Amino acid sequence: MRQAHPVEQAVGMEYYVSDSDGVGGRLRREPAAFGVREVEAFQVEPIDAKQGAYPHVVFRATLAGWDTNDFAGVLSDHLGISRERVSWAGTKDKYAKTTQLFSVAKVDPADLETIDLSDVEIEVLGRSGRPILFGDLAGNAFEIEISEPDAPGNLDGVLDELAAFAGSASGGGEDDGSTRIGVPNYFGQQRFGSQRPVTHEVGLAIARGDWTDAVLAYVGNPHEREREDTREARKYVTETEDWEGALDRLPKRLGYERSMCHRLVENGADDPEDFQEALEAVPTNLQQLFVNAAQSYAFNRILSARLERGLPFDEPVAGDVVCFADSGAPDGLELPDTGRTQRVTEDNVGTVRRHCERGRAFVTAPLLGTDSERPDGEPGEIERAVFEDLGISPADFDLPGEFDSEGTRRAILLRTDLSVERDPLTLSFALPKGSYATVVLREITKADPADL
Repeated sequence: MRQAHPVEQAVGMEYYVSDSDGVGGRLRREPAAFGVREVEAFQVEPIDAKQGAYPHVVFRATLAGWDTNDFAGVLSDHLGISRERVSWAGTKDKYAKTTQLFSVAKVDPADLETIDLSDVEIEVLGRSGRPILFGDLAGNAFEIEISEPDAPGNLDGVLDELAAFAGSASGGGEDDGSTRIGVPNYFGQQRFGSQRPVTHEVGLAIARGDWTDAVLAYVGNPHEREREDTREARKYVTETEDWEGALDRLPKRLGYERSMCHRLVENGADDPEDFQEALEAVPTNLQQLFVNAAQSYAFNRILSARLERGLPFDEPVAGDVVCFADSGAPDGLELPDTGRTQRVTEDNVGTVRRHCERGRAFVTAPLLGTDSERPDGEPGEIERAVFEDLGISPADFDLPGEFDSEGTRRAILLRTDLSVERDPLTLSFALPKGSYATVVLREITKADPADL
């Protein structure tokens, strides 16, 4: 197998599954060159529905060059409301043109229609009885241009290898000229921080109960890809743990880091509980992201170890746990339902393999949490080795507030029907919610993650 880029290895992505050289090039020449549109799965009532029963206004926003969290903050400021009243189904890349759903609690729809922000289009759709929650979508459809490819002729060879990795499951888009491909369903670099991949380090420290290390991992911990003033400020934090002095040095753009420092100045930073309180000063979705990133890192490590052992991704072995396909998935989108699982044994492995061959079931691995079960067989050996190396166990995720996590499972193979336009080189495909376009693109380009 081909070794991955060192930056990818740092977040558990150890390998490519295609040995061929990639096409090279770079992405995001401009936001419009990286198009993302949610495959929506949220019920909306008419805008004239009773506000008391349906207090959440739902709108579709098209954003070019906006971070989702930043947009939510600016929107709430314009509306004069708490940011916590703004919700969305999935966080998108900043350097993209994205179309996605949001909901806002207890606002006048007319106020939304008057919002005038650069590179933002808002379309009010209706009302809902509850906010849009993270995961309230079926998936995302992508149209991505690869700019200045070094070797576009390598594309067909890579796609042949990825088609072989996809396995023999029924489906595929040969009739429409697309190619069914498969890649490991890694969590992409964005999960951990595109420029400074540290969120998993924060989450692992939280799971181990080391709140001080968690804050230092986020506020300190300089990275070579950051600006010099940011690196110097983080270095000062790491060396001194002087939180008041840190506020004099941390750039204003590092709002979350500064929020933590403000809280530590206020509470004295004497006890572990003070550092927990500092972590709780950031938005709740970021608190959850820290723990999710730790789970994601462990998941990536499990997938890399499975590749090392030569275990299949498209079919199970004894000890695996599979989940079944979501019967309500949109056409052309493989959507695993991780709420319906089955453990694979020597007795039923043949039957379950047939389900996988027909696209009715998918092999999974755990996102560790309090409800995670003890694994069996060779897959279990892999999981136990990774968790022991990281010093974490299911009980460690019994955490206060937003940090608590029951855990879940995730399919280990990501399949999609990929269409290609050659000039300019543009790839179109759809992925289920929670999966990353960059884990497809990394195989095709073999580029530095900074160019993805």
